[in-house]
Amino acid sequence: MVSLVYMVAGLSSRFEGKAKALAKITENESLIEYSLNQALPSGFNKIIFIVSDKTKPLFEERFGDSYKNIPIHYALQDHNSEKRDRPWGTLDALCSAAHLLNESFVICNGDDLYGKDTFKILHNHLENNENEEGVTAGYYLKDVLPKNGAVNRGIFQITNSYVTKIEEQLGIHKDNLKEKNLDHSHLCSMNIFGLFPSSLEKLNQILNNFKKENSEDRTVECLLPVELSNLINSNELNMKIYPTEDNWYGITNPGDEVTLQKILKELEE
Repeated sequence: MVSLVYMVAGLSSRFEGKAKALAKITENESLIEYSLNQALPSGFNKIIFIVSDKTKPLFEERFGDSYKNIPIHYALQDHNSEKRDRPWGTLDALCSAAHLLNESFVICNGDDLYGKDTFKILHNHLENNENEEGVTAGYYLKDVLPKNGAVNRGIFQITNSYVTKIEEQLGIHKDNLKEKNLDHSHLCSMNIFGLFPSSLEKLNQILNNFKKENSEDRTVECLLPVELSNLINSNELNMKIYPTEDNWYGITNPGDEVTLQKILKELEE
């Protein structure tokens, strides 16, 4: 049994205060529905939406307790607004769903599209891996750079098909790869990972320690890729990486969904 976990707790200020995952990108599908339809043929048995108090009613109204006969569960990521300006980050999001996860799972962003084959690769690894090794997909840098402007990307360091580090590189654009010692063939993290409950126990302890150490900080966040990289570095987690040829798409600003609609329509033709 493998679960599918989506992080959908945020309302984007850049996206007019709306949930990007619910933006319509085809005639009949929102972005999250398109992603679900990419993923579910791989055989996922359960869907978990990590929501906030603001997005929970939106997703409950849209999906209820199942999608295409796959049960849906909701995990609430909240925070003390008297002490915090925002939630504690993506590791906190994952750990808020820990009580629903007794099986292996794939976790990813709800406002990104990862590709059908990528979900299948990760699902198959989790279903058939007796050593409880983590797994991720690596997207080629050439495929995840915008035509204009700069982005931040987590760059994988790899030895023999296993991740040794995830290093955040800031301000990458198509014209500065050489000065950053990068090239188009480098593999990037787009925040999709497959894990087992044994790793979740370790991550939950890391989060608890992080919250204690940063109890007076109103904005600092505990990020899932950073802490996975730390577990890998301390030899507490092995993570297999599979390069993927799938296209990755995300939306950030109003109007991006219209561009994505055109791209998907062209791919179907």
